[in-house]
Amino acid sequence: MGLRELKKQQTRQAISHQATRLFLRHGFDRVTIADVAAAAQVAKMTVTNYFPRKEDLALDLHEEFVAQPARTVAARAPGESALAALRRAFLEAVDRRDAVIGFSGADFARMISESPALVARLREFHEERERALAAVLAEEGGTSPDDVVVRVVSAQLIGVHRVLFEETLRRTIAGEDHDEIAAALTGAAKDAFDLLEPSLGSYAVRPGP
Repeated sequence: MGLRELKKQQTRQAISHQATRLFLRHGFDRVTIADVAAAAQVAKMTVTNYFPRKEDLALDLHEEFVAQPARTVAARAPGESALAALRRAFLEAVDRRDAVIGFSGADFARMISESPALVARLREFHEERERALAAVLAEEGGTSPDDVVVRVVSAQLIGVHRVLFEETLRRTIAGEDHDEIAAALTGAAKDAFDLLEPSLGSYAVRPGP
């Protein structure tokens, strides 16, 4: 990473850090872009250049969140189906207590759940995830991302991730610690992915060499 890129990354992280601090202290809806800019000691335009939407200041993992399922499927091993790859990757994320699947502090989880704007933005993230996964499946299958089967498969797979994400937030707000949540998610993920196994277990299996 060059010096210019490093400086941009540091600025972005500083803005995100100050925004999160203000959101947790005052509530997402009460903090303005101007407040964040002042706390980060940058211009308002600088904030919006890095984060075009206020919601993305709180949900800073947008790009990783959206890309992760599609990237997992694209990189699956020979003989591995899309469903198996996503199951494996999710359980690995549980072991890491990964923030991308919802692990956070209770204050942060409560802030998201209590803000209609953030709940709506998260819904958009899940929809973007679904489209990204559909694009990968369609490209591999030689079909269009608008193909009904591809769209249905993507909706089912991302639907599991959406429900499990919401379950993680719910348990976090209820006061469970990360280990308790991880244990519950492991069982819930097994049940959820098992439900899809009869219909999707043999779908989009990566050909062997």
